[in-house]
Amino acid sequence: MAEELGDFIEAAGLLEYDPTAIKRIYAGHPQRLIRRLWQTLVPIGLLLLGVFFDWLLQRFKDQRQARKRAKECAELLVDLGPAFIKAGQALSTRPDIIPPLLLEELSQLQDQLPGFDSDLAMACIEEDLGGPIESFYKQLDRNPISAASLGQVHRGILKEGQKVAVKVQRPGLREQITLDLYIVRNIAAWLNKNVGLIRSDLVALIDELGRRVFEEMDYLNEAANAEKFARLHQKNNRIGVPKIYHKATSRRILTMEWIDGVKLTNLDAVREMGIDPDDIVEVGVNCSLQQLLEHGFFHADPHPGNLLAMADGRLCYLDFGMMSEVSRESRTGLIQAVVHLVNRNFERLSRDFVTLGFLAKDVNLEPIAPAFEKVFSQAIQAGVDRMDFKAVTDDMSGVMYKFPFRVPPYYALIIRSLVTLEGIALSVDPGFKILGAAYPYFARRLMEDPDPQLRQSLKEMLFDGEIFRWSRLENLVSSAANQSQLDLDTLLDQLLDFLFSQKAGLLRDQLVDATVDHLDALGWSTVQRLGRRLPRQLQPAFFISSHGSALNDPLIQLEPIRKLIAVLQSLPGFTPNLVMKRMSRVFNEPNTRRMSFQVAQGLAERGVVRLVRAAAGIAT
Repeated sequence: MAEELGDFIEAAGLLEYDPTAIKRIYAGHPQRLIRRLWQTLVPIGLLLLGVFFDWLLQRFKDQRQARKRAKECAELLVDLGPAFIKAGQALSTRPDIIPPLLLEELSQLQDQLPGFDSDLAMACIEEDLGGPIESFYKQLDRNPISAASLGQVHRGILKEGQKVAVKVQRPGLREQITLDLYIVRNIAAWLNKNVGLIRSDLVALIDELGRRVFEEMDYLNEAANAEKFARLHQKNNRIGVPKIYHKATSRRILTMEWIDGVKLTNLDAVREMGIDPDDIVEVGVNCSLQQLLEHGFFHADPHPGNLLAMADGRLCYLDFGMMSEVSRESRTGLIQAVVHLVNRNFERLSRDFVTLGFLAKDVNLEPIAPAFEKVFSQAIQAGVDRMDFKAVTDDMSGVMYKFPFRVPPYYALIIRSLVTLEGIALSVDPGFKILGAAYPYFARRLMEDPDPQLRQSLKEMLFDGEIFRWSRLENLVSSAANQSQLDLDTLLDQLLDFLFSQKAGLLRDQLVDATVDHLDALGWSTVQRLGRRLPRQLQPAFFISSHGSALNDPLIQLEPIRKLIAVLQSLPGFTPNLVMKRMSRVFNEPNTRRMSFQVAQGLAERGVVRLVRAAAGIAT
């Protein structure tokens, strides 16, 4: 039992992923390496031999044979153990490396294995916590309720009476994972050196995987992630996170609050709790977008087992071993890319991919923009709210495999997270589109965020060259209004900030021109009505010859502003007071005084022109 509980790698002092230290450790213990090499390289070699003959005999032209080999590859990774499963899952988000058919099979890899011996699990708990089970738990079920590649979960009750879930790591897991990563890393190095078709750095990919798996194996790190996630979302009363009990938690044992809930995919059970499945999915989508674009700290593995609907209407997140971070620059870059996508500016979109780290700065972008246009044009024509995210990512996989793309690690996890989330949502609503659900959030961020780069993106969204498109502003505000967390005060302040900014000079000029047109027409119409009340012999000739009212001309109505006001009035929580309390700011803006002078000047010029025309009419 003591030998089974021991961990050779931990005993060697390796608690963090370090490829140099791993190489040194196994150089001193070659017998461990040779045994595992025999277990892994023989089946891998046999598979590659079969693939080679299929390629030689051109059997891959038959899609059924190609799919069969792809399925065999995925099944082999499961047989080889946790590290290979994790490697396959990592590769399933790398369309720049893996051809589409194999990508599809790898994306279906499940991180599930049979549980290990219960006696071993109990012994592991006692060794890691440093005392008998009875000193920590009033009750602890011997049989696990679930098991995965890294460990298994037991249900229990603490001495103080709290119901808990106890996650126990597989004994010897760290050594098995480390040894397999060492083998896979050497295979990757050989492939990079000898296979010219592979453009991406496979060794860097394995090193990134190694760092993440070592973090995932450290339950103290997972506990810290859970508490950070809880702090970031503490103001959201629709999100739940299990409490961590530190006195019964160690590097290989994690004790957390037991959550009573049901999987989102169990629709009947969700409805029996009195919860609308569509509503709880919307909570999940909004929370994921907030994680990604606001906090930059997101749950990278939101599969159905890690998301539970609770009786009080909250959505509870579980399993915080695989988390990722997105820098402020990358978050801004993602929003800018969405703007350029919606505006069909594919040249700018290709440059966004350089900024986000998908393409090297020296890559020729000339053939890439047309490729983007081919992938996205039809999808955008259908509308963002109807865009099929899975279909678009599948099409993008072909582009990334053809051109010299390299997928940043954070983006691979984002795609995995969003594809998984869309899969859950589709089980609730077959017509669900993740991009349609996400666009209102993007719109709100674009309207509210004071970031200078996003202010520039807002200008790009609203202007078509030198022309301000009122319909785009109307659509943007309408989309933002679909967000339940919309901050109306902030939205109105940002609208005013934009209106009076240096970048909105053209918009202010349009407002001045429209106001001059409207007031001039109103004034002229008033003069005409008064003039017609005079005896006919006293009416000037130009009154008699004028027919109708200039106000009937729709071109001189302030229709865009009326539309915008109508949109604002439709927003939940909107009251006229929100506008009135900002009037003092509007009147005190230097640009307001400048606009007032321009309006007065325009009206005076119009008045002079009308007098000249009237005089000319009388003279004739």
